[in-house]
Amino acid sequence: MTDQALPAAPRDLAPLLLAPALMLAMLPLVGSLPTWITLTVAGLAMGMMIFIMASGLTLVFGLMDVLNFGHGAFVAVGAFTATLVLAPLHGWMEAESLGANLAALGLAVGGAMAATALLGWAFERVLVRPVYGQHLRQILITMGGMIVAEQLILVVFGPEQLPLPLPPTLRGAFIVGEAAIEKYRLLAIVVGVLVFLGMTLTLNRTRLGLLIRAGVENGEMVEALGYRIRRLFVAVFAAGSALAGLGGVMWGLYKETLSAGMGGEVMVMVFIAVIIGGLGSIGGCFIGALLMALTANYAGFLAPKLALLSNVILMIAVLLWRPAGLMRK
Repeated sequence: MTDQALPAAPRDLAPLLLAPALMLAMLPLVGSLPTWITLTVAGLAMGMMIFIMASGLTLVFGLMDVLNFGHGAFVAVGAFTATLVLAPLHGWMEAESLGANLAALGLAVGGAMAATALLGWAFERVLVRPVYGQHLRQILITMGGMIVAEQLILVVFGPEQLPLPLPPTLRGAFIVGEAAIEKYRLLAIVVGVLVFLGMTLTLNRTRLGLLIRAGVENGEMVEALGYRIRRLFVAVFAAGSALAGLGGVMWGLYKETLSAGMGGEVMVMVFIAVIIGGLGSIGGCFIGALLMALTANYAGFLAPKLALLSNVILMIAVLLWRPAGLMRK
């Protein structure tokens, strides 16, 4: 009897082709190549920021089966924490040096991710742990947690919007031919791609990722092998919260203003991206976020009155085609 390799599962390429197909289809409709380049880069950058905020949510649901409607609280806390870190670093932020600007932002991002990871750890222990396996209670209690977090932000920082300006070296745009490509958007694209690659490689190519995925399939067996699967899941929740904090800083710099309700405002976009991609799928969330942002940008240019409905229309179209989303968990 000869050993035969198991047949490889067929790869589903259709979702991977959607974003490139959309970009190519919009070129003749936009009519101008420079305008199309500007719109496309802007859409990709916005999509990356949405993905960073949504990735933690889909990670927690995919690995822990937790519907965390309080995810927006981590987005807001991350952004406001960044302002506290940047306050004593205003010299670095105002310097005409890319190194100094990036160093200040790096410290702000590190502080935001640390604060939101700690908050996520407490959030899981106090609010989420008693309601594992109870989706309705998860929705209610995590939504209540987000409301409480927003009110605490109002108490600490006040109701006024706070500025979070971009540093000088990230303002403006590169001119490529006749197309203008904003510097910060390029940075957002790079950060988003790095986050996606890091998550994919960690879950699929590392021992930690193997243990987490094995724990999802058969937690008792992993426990029997001597691993504390509960600690791994708490670490996953904290990591998802830290990603939301990173997304909050990126989104705050994009808007250049912060408000206590910013977490709730972005949650609609985050949930649409997760639903389009398929609950629990990192790759699907990545594609869904890009499709959302590209569609909104193109619609805003071609049919401004439809721009506000573009994401809902996109979600309906995807779910009619694939009710479980583009990629299943």
